[in-house]
Amino acid sequence: MNIKQIAKDTAKTLQSYLTYQALRTVLLQLDETNPPLAFWLHNFSAGKVQDGEKFIESLFCEKPDLALRIMTVREHIAEEVTEFLPEMVRSGIVQSNMEHRKQHLERITQISLSTPSSKLDPNNEPEQSSDESGGV
Repeated sequence: MNIKQIAKDTAKTLQSYLTYQALRTVLLQLDETNPPLAFWLHNFSAGKVQDGEKFIESLFCEKPDLALRIMTVREHIAEEVTEFLPEMVRSGIVQSNMEHRKQHLERITQISLSTPSSKLDPNNEPEQSSDESGGV
């Protein structure tokens, strides 16, 4: 397990997600102030935000002012959330794992309770082993 690579991949994913959130914020702002530009940006961004950095690069080629605006909003969002993020991720994973374990335990407990542990004979009496039958 390469922890540094995992951290690098996680940071890149988070960057792309923050780019997406910044795009959403700018789209909401533009919906109120410049609907035609919001429509253009919505169409331009469709399916392109998976990689936030490539999205910003392509937006710079078309509308540099929007690219700069999204980068500014993304940076602001990052400053706001990164302070709380490590603890929130850790506690979220611990809580989620506990809930998954609890549900798993409930499932396996229900399965074992639904199958009787002792065999009953047709008269609803426990079967006796040959030692208990009093035979010779």
